[in-house]
This record gives sequence, C-alpha cells and structure tokens, in this order.
Amino acid sequence: MRLTKTLATACAWLSFGTGCLSYRRLRYSRLDVGVLLYLIKLMAGALAPILSVLGLVGVAQGLLSKMPLTALAGGMGALLSAHYVRRVAAPHDSFERAFGADWRDRIPAGRSSPMLKSRWTCWVPALPRPYVTRDVPFCTIPGTDRHLLCDIWQPGPGVVPSGLALIYLHPGGWQDLDKGVRTRPFFRHLAAQGHLVMDVAYRLSHETDLFGMLGDVKRAIVWIKANAARYAVDPRRVVAAGGSAGGHLALLAAYTPSHPRLDPEDVRGNDTSVRAVVSLYGVPDLCRLGWESGEPSSPWVLALCRKLGFVTPHEHLDGPELMRKLLGGLPHEVPDVAVLLSPITHVAPGCPPTLLLHGSHDRVIPVERARELYEALYRAAVQVAYLELPWVEHAFDLAGPRISPSTQAALYDVERFLALMAV
Repeated sequence: MRLTKTLATACAWLSFGTGCLSYRRLRYSRLDVGVLLYLIKLMAGALAPILSVLGLVGVAQGLLSKMPLTALAGGMGALLSAHYVRRVAAPHDSFERAFGADWRDRIPAGRSSPMLKSRWTCWVPALPRPYVTRDVPFCTIPGTDRHLLCDIWQPGPGVVPSGLALIYLHPGGWQDLDKGVRTRPFFRHLAAQGHLVMDVAYRLSHETDLFGMLGDVKRAIVWIKANAARYAVDPRRVVAAGGSAGGHLALLAAYTPSHPRLDPEDVRGNDTSVRAVVSLYGVPDLCRLGWESGEPSSPWVLALCRKLGFVTPHEHLDGPELMRKLLGGLPHEVPDVAVLLSPITHVAPGCPPTLLLHGSHDRVIPVERARELYEALYRAAVQVAYLELPWVEHAFDLAGPRISPSTQAALYDVERFLALMAV
C-alpha cells in the first residue's frame, strides 16, 4: 500500500513538473548542464499524452488515499499536458492560404488513404515494410577517392510509387549525426505513401565548409534525376528536405538552382532545381545566428554526448570556431560569404513551393528567423505553408515519433505537402 502511494505521488509530481517545464522557454547554451534541461523538456513534449495519464493516476490515488496535495499536483499536471497536446495538434489555415481552399480535392483518394487521419492520434499504426538499400554511393568527390553514401527507401510490396523522390539532409549543426539517426519511422511512413526517400550522408565540418556541403546536396539532386528511371521517380518531382543544418542546406539548394558560385564544377550544366522544399527548424539567415560569443562547451557534457552518439567523434567546434570553419570567418568578418550562403538572401518569385515547420520555443534557431523567412517568401508570392508549433523545442521530431504530438502534427502537414507536389 505504501509503495502504491509512493508511486502515485511520484506520477503526480512528475506530471506536474514536466508539464510546467513544457511551457518554459529555455535560453540557448552550448553543451553544458542546460542541455540536460533541454533534453528533459524535449522528452516531456513528446510524452505529454503519457504524462497526462500519469497525472490522472496521481489524482485517483490522491483522492483514494486522502492526499489532497498529490491529487492537486496530478490534476494540474494532467491539465497542463492535455492543454499542450490540444494546442500543438490544433489545425491551421496555412495550406488554404498557400494552395487555395480546394487543396484537399487535388490529392488523389489513393494517396490520402495511408495518411494520418488526424493531427494527433494515440499511436501511429504500423505500416508496410519498405525496401531499404543502405550505403549506396551517389558520387565521388572530384580529385579524391571519397565516396558519398546514401540510404534509399522505396515503397514496399503492394504500394504504388508516387513518382516523388525526397532528398533528406540530417540535422546536427553541420558537424554531428549522420544519415539514419532517429528518422526511420518518418521514412517508413513516407515510403508507405509511395514516395522514395534518399537519405544523404553529406560531408561535415571536419571535412569541408558550407560550399562543399551544398555541393554534396547538388550532387545528390543530379544523381537521383540521372537514376530516375531505375527508381521509378519522375525527375520533375524531386523535393529537398532537412532538419536544422540539413534544413538550411535544403533551403539553400532549392533557392539556388544552377547558381554560378554555388553549383560545383562537376555538376554544372545539369539540372539542380527541385520541385519543392521542406525545412524542419532550418537556418534561414547565417548573419543572425547569434553564435559569435559565449562560454565553451562543458568537457563532461561533451564527453557524455559523444558517448551517446549525438556528437561527432572528431573535434567538436563551438559556435565561433564552427562559423570560421564553415564560412572562413565570423559572419560580420565575411559578410559577403554569410549573405551568399543564407537562404533568405535568395528568396525570389521563382522559388519552389516551401513548407516551413518550426517550434516557438526553439532554443537554437529562434522562431523569429523562421517568421522572417515566411514573410519574405509570402511577399515574393511563393507558395509557402508555415506551421509554428507552440512551446515546441528544436529537434522535436527526433523524440518519441510514434506518440509525440508535435512530430505527428508536423508529419500530417509534410505528407499532405508531398502529396500535392506529387500531383
């Protein structure tokens, strides 16, 4: 009996504490103790439905055991988490403004049937297994024997190909992570709708700068178009997508097709345009990152993150050093380069349709930067849909994707956006 009361009390206060944390906006910090608080908040948002249930458990046990404080804490925690889920999964009218009131009618019935039926459901159902081919070489860096690799996710048995190929560029601050990190549920869901996913391992900062990374993305575009028939892809329906640093590269590649300074020599003369672009908390403006000062990362936190596989085994660079490696200097020291490599610089009426997804509490890329990009695209009459998720943190889609309200709300929009681009 005492154990039951203890567990119920723990559930109540866990629900209440994490519920309160979900609404708090955290300040940006490098890899230090603050990162641990960020990770707790990230998981609290993803697990909000479960935390709401835990709060109700605390309410029930608190009432039965005449523990009013436990019942109150559990009730508040349940309400906070339920309100969070409701707001994060709330509908919006961005697609109507971007594509017209009849946009749903333009998606064929056969394409809409495998999609999520609502912006949040208790659990995303299992889907047909896709065909996955790992470590496919898609180019060799000129002058070297360095092969760039990708994973190819194709529609599984019984799934009719849509003809659309999604080139995905992983997050990681241009120096961390790799293809295939916590993205498999996302890719499996898209492959079940007939889309092909090309998960690209572009070079990171220990090997090259931003010009080289962008060149890798352009090489991926050229390669998938050259192999379109082999993979049942329409070369006119190639979409670039990515998260954080990958979102920056996806936006920049999408807005600079056949650019004389940004297309590497080995792809010049090829078509490097894309049908559309999807950015998950991507970087729109390198000139306004705010990474130019501050304390260095904590050695023990850095070691822990490296052990967990979240940080590169190579030398980890903090903001100023990373910017110097990527740009050749801090943004104010090399403004021409920073402007050239900022997606917002290249916004023009000819930009492809764009889907922007960003959390309002993003501690790494402030939501104000995403709003500025949206406004610039809107003024340029580009078809742009914008989803701003309240209280949601950076990298929200990498935590608990099968139950996370923010991940499901984003996936709901992504799959409909891709279905429109595949028509």
